Amino acid sequence: MISFFVCIALMVTSYFLYGGYVDRMFGADPKRKTPACVLGDGVDCVPLPTWKVFLIQFLNIAGLGPIFGAILGAMYGPVVFLWITFGTIFAGAVHDYLSGMISVRSQGRSLPELIGDQLGLTVKQVMRIFTVMLMVLVGAVFVSGPANLLVGLTGGAVDYPVWVAVIFLYYIVSTVFPIDKVIGRIYPFFGFALAFMAIGVGVMLMFRLGDIPELTPAGLRNMHPDAVNLPIFPMLFITVACGAISGFHATQSPLMARCIRTEADGKRVFFGAMVVEGIVALIWAAAGMTFMGGVRELQEFMSANGNNPAILVDRIARTWLGPVGGILALIGVIAAPITSADTGMRAARLIAAEFFKMPQVQFWKRLAISLPLFAVVFVLLQINFDVIWRYFAWFNQTLSVFTLWAVTVYLRKRDKNFRATLLPGLFMTFICSNYILISSEGLSLNPASSYVIAGAATVLCLVIFAIWSNKLKAGKSAR
Repeated sequence: MISFFVCIALMVTSYFLYGGYVDRMFGADPKRKTPACVLGDGVDCVPLPTWKVFLIQFLNIAGLGPIFGAILGAMYGPVVFLWITFGTIFAGAVHDYLSGMISVRSQGRSLPELIGDQLGLTVKQVMRIFTVMLMVLVGAVFVSGPANLLVGLTGGAVDYPVWVAVIFLYYIVSTVFPIDKVIGRIYPFFGFALAFMAIGVGVMLMFRLGDIPELTPAGLRNMHPDAVNLPIFPMLFITVACGAISGFHATQSPLMARCIRTEADGKRVFFGAMVVEGIVALIWAAAGMTFMGGVRELQEFMSANGNNPAILVDRIARTWLGPVGGILALIGVIAAPITSADTGMRAARLIAAEFFKMPQVQFWKRLAISLPLFAVVFVLLQINFDVIWRYFAWFNQTLSVFTLWAVTVYLRKRDKNFRATLLPGLFMTFICSNYILISSEGLSLNPASSYVIAGAATVLCLVIFAIWSNKLKAGKSAR
């Protein structure tokens, strides 16, 4: 109980203290004109009220990660609280804020362009392909997940293929129509449902405070039933992605960089949305362990139900919040992935449009870019969901590595505190390198070899950065 509240308090406090520091360090200027004011096109660059921009950003980034990922992460034990809390504060929130604000300063350009500006043309071309692949994976993952939840919500009255078709059609509409015509109007309802879900489950936790597992020295270990094959390093840090740090978020921040009216909104929208998402992840991690009566009971339930978090989410919502409240909570859970996928596909359209240098004001041009992307999503839907999810998770966290390195270079060039992103960048470099070496979908190496190779790769990245940094410093001194 104490651990849970301390983690909540740390995240809330971090918004004002560390968020304020990062905002000042970056140099947000309320008087500087934003892309929404300078480049307004009525489609993607549209000035929106601060509350609406925050809501859209939060819904964009809050996919299944802070709910499903948090529950799966809770199977490792209360140690998950530490990663959610410190990952959110020192990695995720800084990652989201700086990627968003750099986009604001770069006329709202998409993530691959921002990474390419700092890491070079070759990396830009790779990131264009890599990011679009992640976006279509998001589209596929977040069609199947919500469709399955809707089948359960309607008691099977509407079949899975029908829900897939309905969600698919919505994604197409939300991708090609102006952001204020569909997304800007439907998101307030989704936002209410998601807020009700998080607040409702959070309030119910208050009645079972004594059952929330405590983070003690004995709990700082891997409690997962398959601990040998799923070590905390790196598996926990890949499993709980959106609830701590997620490369996908950096693809969404530029969307809202095109909509904020002033740079003063950056901290509220980018840093603030990530902190709220971290709190949602904490609530669901605690709920999973508490509802089942402990970590071991959670593991047994998940094992008996194919490790499918949707079943537990459905049971928690209906048991704790009653029939009506449970339905509203489930709508919130369903809204989370839907509102990530629709803007994910929108981001994919904009990235592809930037590559082909095709302006998006005309409807037919937006449709021409979007339809091939949705064709790829349709093909991916034919693949086993578990396979897509595993590759999505690795793509997602690897993109955060490139984003953190690009932001680090950006800050170093401007003599700002680049260590704020260098340290989480090194950490995530180690985690993602380790994952692809140790995981079954990677090289399946033994843990010892994986740690050594991943550690060497991380040190190599640091050495390369240090050499570049020294050359940059020498060049500035010479001038």
